[in-house]
Amino acid sequence: MAREQHTGSGTGTGAGRRGSGRSSGGGNSGGSGSELGRFLKARRARVTPADVGLPAGPGLRRTPGLRREELATLAGVSIDYYTRMERGRETNPSPSVVDALATALLLEEPERRHLRDLAACAARSAAPFRTAEEPPPTSVDPGMELLLESLRPNPAHVVSRTMDVLAVNPGGLRLMAGLADWPEGQRNIVRYVFLHPTARVLFEDWENQIRGCVARLRTLAGVEPDAPDLIGLVDELLTKSPDFAALWEHYDVTGHSHGRKTFHHPDAGTFTLGYHSLQLDGGSGQRLVAYHAVPGTPEYDVMVRLDRDGDRNREPAEAGAEAGAEAEAAGRAPQRH
Repeated sequence: MAREQHTGSGTGTGAGRRGSGRSSGGGNSGGSGSELGRFLKARRARVTPADVGLPAGPGLRRTPGLRREELATLAGVSIDYYTRMERGRETNPSPSVVDALATALLLEEPERRHLRDLAACAARSAAPFRTAEEPPPTSVDPGMELLLESLRPNPAHVVSRTMDVLAVNPGGLRLMAGLADWPEGQRNIVRYVFLHPTARVLFEDWENQIRGCVARLRTLAGVEPDAPDLIGLVDELLTKSPDFAALWEHYDVTGHSHGRKTFHHPDAGTFTLGYHSLQLDGGSGQRLVAYHAVPGTPEYDVMVRLDRDGDRNREPAEAGAEAGAEAEAAGRAPQRH
């Protein structure tokens, strides 16, 4: 194990400075601790002494999970050093300490990666000079639009790192029943699953869906807690959804990249589709989500129906948009006398 007895304390991390006051877990980097510290505290509460082969000890335990001193001993660091980490006053733990803490907390590989990212973020935040982050793109490459069309009748969409719907084919929009009723700028998968009344019925495993959505946002909050696109969405959902607020404090960071989903669709009935979520290159955080079924099966027929219905709904909307554009162009045209 990695024994570290550091006595110097780091500067505050800056993680969760604003909006994140509640959004990213609370408070500034001083007394309330950094994102790294909050994650460690949340995970420490989930591990019991029995889980790691320790005796529970005499008397009533005042807090759930491991005590700080128990986790510090398991990770091979001093109690004082670990306490400073959890409180956000130590921002530069070595890779060996991070790995030792991950092992002591029984973290799975996605959670280990997240802990490493948090440690790296804490170190960057404590640096005297920081490079401003580029704002994420809010559109997709034209080639991706063509790819979404080529996937038809398979429902598919592209989402941003905060799960804004940036592009979608007809079946993809129709699959998320009721999403088309929202303005394009409001179409966000996380907002949909928590706030749209249809979503709770649409997904058979709705609770699993919302956990996966929150996990993706939590992962982003760990490395970019001050990102405006994240802060705005999280603050909205903390205010409007008690379910989101409860899950946000769990610090789950394990999402789902593939599997099967069962839908109870108000127009297409009950059916199950496979899906894959693919990270797009370029560092933008965009993902392509596509659903699939074997041709000739009832599930494939449902996809064809959703695509056909979605295409019918798209045609009037496109015609209206084109008419509006033509009218605007005509209004700008010079008048001849």
